[in-house]
Amino acid sequence: MGTNVLIVDDEENARRNIGEYLSAKGYEVTGAGTLKEARELIMNGVGDVILLDVQLPDGYGPNLLYEVDSLPARPPIIVITGYGDIETAVDAMKNGAHDFLTKPVKMQQLEQSIERAQEIVSMRRELAYLRQKQKNIDFIVGKSEKMKTVIEHAQRAAQASVSVLITGETGTGKEVLAQFIHKSGPRANKQFVAINCAAIQPTVLESELFGYEKGAFTGADTRKHGLMEIADGGVLFLDEISKMPLEIQSKLLRAVEEKAIRRVGGTTTNKVDIQVISASNRDLVKMMKDGEFREDLYYRLKVVDLDLPPLRERKEDIPELVGFFMREQNARQGLNITDITPKAMQALIAYDWPGNIRELNHDIERAMLFCDDPVLDINHLPMDIRKSL
Repeated sequence: MGTNVLIVDDEENARRNIGEYLSAKGYEVTGAGTLKEARELIMNGVGDVILLDVQLPDGYGPNLLYEVDSLPARPPIIVITGYGDIETAVDAMKNGAHDFLTKPVKMQQLEQSIERAQEIVSMRRELAYLRQKQKNIDFIVGKSEKMKTVIEHAQRAAQASVSVLITGETGTGKEVLAQFIHKSGPRANKQFVAINCAAIQPTVLESELFGYEKGAFTGADTRKHGLMEIADGGVLFLDEISKMPLEIQSKLLRAVEEKAIRRVGGTTTNKVDIQVISASNRDLVKMMKDGEFREDLYYRLKVVDLDLPPLRERKEDIPELVGFFMREQNARQGLNITDITPKAMQALIAYDWPGNIRELNHDIERAMLFCDDPVLDINHLPMDIRKSL
């Protein structure tokens, strides 16, 4: 999908010159000569990036900054001011403008500004896609008393927007619980940004979290927004927090306490408003005693702590989980397997599930793949599960 640039300027020559230059660079270009035209186009979804003149025939251009603020995908606005009109430029930046340029516009400078705005456009598209995906995510509450308690505490933590630490074995559904907290609270319509601290090299993790300025290190050719900045207003999920190096733990602590981040190579701080949800399958208390995890960060992250029980301790939830996974696979694979035999269910309940819910999900998917009948039977299950009877 190409980036559409909406040029709002009452001077036809200016629109044409800028438009021809940007079209040659591969951008889609739309022009508007008045605020009224611009509003109509924006309401119809036109304008990933907006170039906005200050003085327009029907009003003051920067008023548009307030009007687009409530849009679900707020387009970055680059304000074009008269030469030396610093006061207007500063005011525009305070009110949410992405950048400002002075007339006569230098095309190379304009292109660089649009490229930076494109980062925001790409980020918002990705987040919109992720939010759409999350609408299809269901959380299985379960009937066990342990899960009822976890869900009740999770809902209270969601409403209060406090930091949450989720512990539990691998495969117990820690990220799904984090998504449930996100969907249950006042940040449900904001971003949910997840990062696996174990999957990223320690040298890269800092710049992923906090971002970096252009020239901060070799290869930093442009400014990069960190995930904490991207999650502003929403939820940041830090999976495998135990793998975070101590030096980054201290920077994370400061960011959480001050509600502000400083990009790598930067000299200024940027305010962020995020709910932090962390998860670990390791004993963080033992890690603190061994000097591997900061005690102050631990207590900052666990305003509410939720311990997800392993599946072997909540076997009464297995039938409900199996039903959910079967419905999910029917929809995904185009199948019509509507039931499971009592013997197959007995085997699933008897098995100890070292891989927890994740293992159950995968085994149901595999069983249904090789089932040609409308009912799932024990012979469709993996051998180690059949042996559990």
